[in-house]
Amino acid sequence: MCGRTACTLAADELSRASHYRDRTGKRHRPSWKDGDSDKYQPSYNKSPHSFSPVLLSNRHFNKASMRWGLVPAWFKETDPSKMQYNTSNCRSESLLEKKSYKDPLLKGQRCVILADGFYEWRRQEKNKQPFFIYFPQSQGGQVPSQQSPQGSTERENDCEWTGWRLLTIAGLFDSWTPPGGGEVLYTYTVITVDAAPDLQSIHDRMPAVLDGEDEVRRWLDFGEVKSLEAVKLLQPKSCLTFHPVSSLVNNSRNNSPECLQPVDPTAKKTAPPTASSKMMMSWLKTASPVKRKTPEEKTPLTGPEGKHAEEKRPKPPGPLQQWLLSSKKPRT
Repeated sequence: MCGRTACTLAADELSRASHYRDRTGKRHRPSWKDGDSDKYQPSYNKSPHSFSPVLLSNRHFNKASMRWGLVPAWFKETDPSKMQYNTSNCRSESLLEKKSYKDPLLKGQRCVILADGFYEWRRQEKNKQPFFIYFPQSQGGQVPSQQSPQGSTERENDCEWTGWRLLTIAGLFDSWTPPGGGEVLYTYTVITVDAAPDLQSIHDRMPAVLDGEDEVRRWLDFGEVKSLEAVKLLQPKSCLTFHPVSSLVNNSRNNSPECLQPVDPTAKKTAPPTASSKMMMSWLKTASPVKRKTPEEKTPLTGPEGKHAEEKRPKPPGPLQQWLLSSKKPRT
């Protein structure tokens, strides 16, 4: 299962964090599909039907913001919310059995969902304990280069990324047009596999994680890597780390840095941070509040007067920075 993720980077940071090398060794940043960067909103607690950043081959179009929960092209209702079954996840074992997933797969409509990490819940006697699951982080490490849509060639220093290493998850996408005409809606589904041994104590399923540049490139390159070959990449991966988090994340309307904060589920206090969680908090603490967008950040003023006012007025730190710089303890 994968029913909740976090993606806290601003749109421009996402392009830097998902840079890649082409076959000649040059670095590039993937570019957004026109207007899609405005649809995407950073969030500590993303749920299905929200928009997330997705990488695609440039044979489709550039990096896009897509709605989570696949709406197949053949869906005949006028309202996509009338889908009678859940398509936020699809099992790798049934990709070729269900038309909703078989059609996009055979058309090469493969994508890579980007996220800081995902949440999963461990069943306990009376309740469920949530965990945040993500790639291990190393101080000073940078995101591995990823084969993704075409972008402008960048100088080495411009593309270097030393922040949070994004999780890369295999998915499928489709495009749906209302029967009466209108704007095309692009949606995606997260592919799941059996959980790796180190995650089985939390849940028996996990997202199909793509680990490293080569796996991302092969999943996206539908021209060279055919569907039946690509599905071999969908395997349980023992390359993730995790920590328990507050039950605050149980409600998808809660969208604050506390959703990611490690806790001690027995003592109900902040848990000793791991090396990866230390790196996460250190990087977020030092990240520029001017560059970072938060879910509560207001849209900048527009027009001549608004422009000058925005330039003169210092931007306050985001909620994550405020939390990290204070002694406030997370809610549990």
